[in-house]
Amino acid sequence: MALTLARGARIVAATHNPGKAKELAALLEGRFQVVSAGELNLPEPDETETTFVGNAVLKARAAADRSGLIALADDSGMSVTALGGSPGIYSARWAGPGKDFAVAMDRVRERLEETGFEDLHAWFSCALAVAWPNGGPVVAVEGRVDGTLTFPPRGTRGFGYDPIFIPEGGTQTFGEMEPAAKDAISHRARAFAQLKAALFD
Repeated sequence: MALTLARGARIVAATHNPGKAKELAALLEGRFQVVSAGELNLPEPDETETTFVGNAVLKARAAADRSGLIALADDSGMSVTALGGSPGIYSARWAGPGKDFAVAMDRVRERLEETGFEDLHAWFSCALAVAWPNGGPVVAVEGRVDGTLTFPPRGTRGFGYDPIFIPEGGTQTFGEMEPAAKDAISHRARAFAQLKAALFD
């Protein structure tokens, strides 16, 4: 029988990032009762995998098994062509232990200065994984949105690297866009579209 997520189910968003938890809940369109791993005081597992999908599965599995609930995990980040795909899966780590993304964006700019700013192409990736507790099944998908970088950062909406990323065809950064406009085109939205097709009843 096909796996589905029944409307009204209580699920864990496997994140300790309040901004990400809010965005995940919004994309779930009120279908479920969403509680975050941070609210449940679940420990954050070490992200030891080498891909976004691998880390999303790892986080979903850990949250599901510890909470006894179906868990949804996101692993996302920004990759820059001129930096060989960095920061990629290390996007959060570039922000340091305090997760200060102003520091991370400065680091991207400094690295690009070394390349002469000849190529500003970048992309956001989002892997989503849903895990059922007690060793149950896992479903994973991945979405991507391409764009270009701009400096200095613009906008106070969103989180992470949003203020320096302009999606293809746009003029505003993710940090300037209305949340609903961003949610309609983002890497996370594209991954959610796949997840909905696979799991929503």
